Amino acid sequence: MVTSRAQAVDLLAAGAGGLGPTAWEPSEPVVLLVEDDAGDAMLVEELVADSALKIRLRWVRSMAEAAAVLATDIPDCVVLDLHLPDAQGLEAVSRIRASAEQAAVVVLTGLAEEETGLAAVAAGAQDYLIKGRVEPELFGRAVRYAIQRKQAERGAVALQASQMRAQENARLERGLLPRPLLRGEGVEAVSRYRPGRAQTLLGGDFYDIVQSADGTVHAVVGDVSGHGPDEAALGVALRIAWRTLVLSGVTGSEQVARLEELLLAERIRNEVFATLVTLTAAPGERTARLVRAGHHGLLTRTGTEVEWVETPGGPALGVIPGLARWPVTELAVPAGAAVVLFTDGLFEGHVGRGTERLGEEGLLRLARERAALAPEPFVDALIEAAEGLAEAQGGLADDVAVTHLRWS
Repeated sequence: MVTSRAQAVDLLAAGAGGLGPTAWEPSEPVVLLVEDDAGDAMLVEELVADSALKIRLRWVRSMAEAAAVLATDIPDCVVLDLHLPDAQGLEAVSRIRASAEQAAVVVLTGLAEEETGLAAVAAGAQDYLIKGRVEPELFGRAVRYAIQRKQAERGAVALQASQMRAQENARLERGLLPRPLLRGEGVEAVSRYRPGRAQTLLGGDFYDIVQSADGTVHAVVGDVSGHGPDEAALGVALRIAWRTLVLSGVTGSEQVARLEELLLAERIRNEVFATLVTLTAAPGERTARLVRAGHHGLLTRTGTEVEWVETPGGPALGVIPGLARWPVTELAVPAGAAVVLFTDGLFEGHVGRGTERLGEEGLLRLARERAALAPEPFVDALIEAAEGLAEAQGGLADDVAVTHLRWS
């Protein structure tokens, strides 16, 4: 224990440039005392010395000195006098919380200022102590409980933020992954979406299938560059716009041009772009019309034969605004044949622990090995095979959207 007032002041002043003696254990809580009165600072130091709770104490005399310390070191708790030369009352609490939001705050008040202490707690402090009425055990308990309450508050805030993020992600996923709008028989559709391993970050992969009143089947699969709620929201906007254009009779190159206009208006950064492929197949015809915008190829299935198909296309949406052209090409679709559209996350996953990726040839090989399967198990097995090859690195890094269409 400190034996004199002078020794106490000298000890605290010596500790003002660091976090106390090096003999302290790292597990001991670090407390920053903000107090302009040397006598009151000495009393706090004596409380610390007599308390069963070992504390690393650091003393500063003003809010300016506290701000300088908090700029580089955040303590577990700040013991704060409400009457400082450069901050008074609740202003001091607000400034400390602004500088060290994760630190607990215990305020020091006078005998006649208990209401001020209560107001400080309402303003965000964890507790208050009245000068002259604090015993060592009470002081140690107040600091310990304040730190625990602050940790509980931070945990509750983090949990609430996580729940809200999960709810937002669920709403966005529902917008990205709609139910196919099929009006009759003649086509069988299977769609799947799998999030990448960074599941907290939504991607902008999307798909949709619409059958118009005359029986024509329209499908789209697309991918907005990047991950996060902004990219997912843009993917939702593009999908909804695509469905609206289809139902309004706008197809082909004009449809893709309208989608690019939407992307340019909605994207939050100029470097954001989107790739997509659209398919239109009228009833009774043995061909489908394709438009590719920066998208890779697709798979066709005829019996047990699987082929990779590349058709002429144009650039991704948003890469050369207003200058791009997207040709419409025809793809033969015999009776009983199927077309598989997918985003690049399906074949860009790694194989094993190295840098090798599955690639287009690897995906084609996996598809041919499963060619005899019916549509639904074929799609599931294809995704699971790609995920299995990437398991050594935690699974597929990017989201995957797959749509399998088969005409009967």
